[in-house]
Amino acid sequence: MAHRVVLRNEQFLFPDLRTLLGAASEEKSGDQLAGVAATSHRQRAAAKIALADIPLADFLDHPLLEPDEDAVSRALLDQHDPVAFAPWRSLTVGELREKLLSDDTTAEGLTRLGRALQPEMAAAVSMLMSTKDLVYAASRIRVVTRCRNTLGQTGVLAARIQPNHPADDLGGILLAAVEGLTLGSGDAVIGVNPATDSVAGVGSILRSLDRLIASAHIPTQACCLAHITTQLAALDQGAPVDLLFQSLAGTEAANRSFGIDIPLVREGREKVIEHHQRRGGFLPQHQVMYFETGQGSALSAEANHGMDQLTCEARAQGLARIFDPFLVNSVVGFIGPEYLADERQIIRAGLEDHFIGKLLGLPMGVDVCHTNHANADQNSLENLLLLLTAAGCNYFMGVPCADDVMLNYQSTSHHDIATARRLFGLRPAPEFAAWLEGRGLGLGLTTPGNPALGTIMRGLLEAGGV
Repeated sequence: MAHRVVLRNEQFLFPDLRTLLGAASEEKSGDQLAGVAATSHRQRAAAKIALADIPLADFLDHPLLEPDEDAVSRALLDQHDPVAFAPWRSLTVGELREKLLSDDTTAEGLTRLGRALQPEMAAAVSMLMSTKDLVYAASRIRVVTRCRNTLGQTGVLAARIQPNHPADDLGGILLAAVEGLTLGSGDAVIGVNPATDSVAGVGSILRSLDRLIASAHIPTQACCLAHITTQLAALDQGAPVDLLFQSLAGTEAANRSFGIDIPLVREGREKVIEHHQRRGGFLPQHQVMYFETGQGSALSAEANHGMDQLTCEARAQGLARIFDPFLVNSVVGFIGPEYLADERQIIRAGLEDHFIGKLLGLPMGVDVCHTNHANADQNSLENLLLLLTAAGCNYFMGVPCADDVMLNYQSTSHHDIATARRLFGLRPAPEFAAWLEGRGLGLGLTTPGNPALGTIMRGLLEAGGV
């Protein structure tokens, strides 16, 4: 179905929804690379005008990617609840934006509305929203999850410790993890990206982190961000798996490039749930997944099917929603400037990813990051960090000195997160905050002046077997 708009005697024609969304999306180098972006500001404005008048039902009646061609489309439609969607079916995308920003829509109403939406609808409305809109709407939505602790409540900002090591040295990993703990990070997860994807190496990392957590009675969880098949093989060999990790994309072909499909993820989740039931100590039992997404992943696999990267990202998040995860985060600037060229594009994408995820009901964190060859710097990341904190982001990455020595990219530090907590009056997860205070660490904000810090660190390292 074609969409036609006339602006000052200039006519713009968008032959279908897929083309319209690509033209309406804010400027991204990846969309330009894919040939789906607007070619002028006027064309983008015309596309937004047309998009505002599209009924939400059109996204169901005219799928961007037919379900008989794509497993992600099938899964998303299989999960669609027509009864929950019925009150919103006649809304246009523009009216949806008004509903999201209205004071008459309660936080509970936003949660119900978001869970009734298909991901493409969430992507579409985000294209009509300003920076302020994205921050304000997301800040009104809370998504609470539970594993060994509780994340996502009002007033809570969590952090993933990312203690990566270029040689997977267990002593180095534990030292970086302990440093993060003493600085107040780690309530989201202690999550290691392994340098090598070996079953033995992943098992060793998981056992070492589990020993630290169990011996020091830390109310948090561990994860080794290897391929899902490697983690499951380590699990079969007796390694403890708190959270099962996998990167997700928004199309079947893109996920195939990751070496996964939906049945594999579903089977892995069931195995970890059974594993948790045997181990005990996890409530509730079902939130065992950790997913990463990010704009550009489908295009980088040449599997975007002519869709813009924001819409592909929304579909990836919709897929994540099916598995009721404990953690989700967008690695917003990690793929590189071919997809998000500079500070402006990275900030916009980070706010979009966070808003869409929260709207769909996901416990969204963001890896506020950029590669070393992007046109961005530390100030760029701090700008996005503060905007996302105002937007109610669930968690950020705690990377030593904000410079990942294994992945070779720039992210956020433990000190950045501590500062964001102080600026906005936020605390770690309540169980983790109590553990910090019980260890004499306060909330990690006054650690450098703590005379007992050396003793505390030695005790934690001994607990981890170092």
